[in-house]
Amino acid sequence: MNTTKVRTRGSDRKTAAIVGVLFILGTVPALLSLPLMQNTVSAPDHLIAISTNAGQMILFTAIKFFMGIACAGIGLALYPVLKKFNEGLAIGAAGFRVIEGMTSVVGALLYIFLLALSQEFVKAGAPAASYFQTADAVINAGIGWFRDVAMLLTFGIGALLYYIVFYQYRLVPRWLTVWGLVGITSTMISTVLVMFHVIAPFSTILIILQMPILPQELVLAVWLILKGFNPSAGASRTA
Repeated sequence: MNTTKVRTRGSDRKTAAIVGVLFILGTVPALLSLPLMQNTVSAPDHLIAISTNAGQMILFTAIKFFMGIACAGIGLALYPVLKKFNEGLAIGAAGFRVIEGMTSVVGALLYIFLLALSQEFVKAGAPAASYFQTADAVINAGIGWFRDVAMLLTFGIGALLYYIVFYQYRLVPRWLTVWGLVGITSTMISTVLVMFHVIAPFSTILIILQMPILPQELVLAVWLILKGFNPSAGASRTA
């Protein structure tokens, strides 16, 4: 019996470390890719900028792709631990974070379409008014919907579900869980406001609403890597 408990705790400790690493891989690359974004998709004449900086655009796309895989991995890695406490919430958390990862991957593929369009645009002599601008608007609308609504909304729901389990069974310190609940609720509110065009993407209000969850996830990642899940959580579940 004691051997089983030791093995379970050892397995949960490894899982916590894996989840912590995945949190970092799903967060930090987004910050590191900001200069690439400024030089390509956010540049004033972005079709020309994307074609000129094709290598940076490919790297930016690859980062988005692997971030999607990492985000999906968070839900899958957490599932074996969460199901011991609440299988329904564990399935929901894993499912929504996998959907989030899929939307991130699809969004990354749209950047490839944008790169191809930009190269054809430059070959055509960068005409001022043509179907290139129409196609650009359509692709960017799709990117915006995946990035600002679908991905963040599924992320928010998935994270909310596992933070509920964290809070109820004290898998991590309460202060860290409450911080996460506040941050993820604020992020979901900002997503809904963007979806209904109340606030604009990349607006100051949006940044303020989404800011709390960023440092929280990094702190949570470090905690999981160094401390793991609370070993007394099982006793709380039994009680």
